Amino acid sequence: MYYNCITMKTMSVSQVRLPEGLVKEMDRLVVKGFYANKSDVLRDALRRLILEKQIGSVANKRNSVSEVRKIREKLSKEELALDEINRL
Repeated sequence: MYYNCITMKTMSVSQVRLPEGLVKEMDRLVVKGFYANKSDVLRDALRRLILEKQIGSVANKRNSVSEVRKIREKLSKEELALDEINRL
């Protein structure tokens, strides 16, 4: 499940082909000091995309945007087992 990639307990290698323009933009972000390397850029972009897609998919008890933000904060600060993550 994609939650494992958010907690980053383990890492695997994936080869991705990207247009030169995107690679140059990633390089600019690294040079400006926003990220340590291009891998960090991609990891952050994927995390943001996954979390963005979750908005609206969370059981809407109040405000789904707020609920996803709370889940994102919890996932970024704690190391959780997969079953604990699925209960969020």
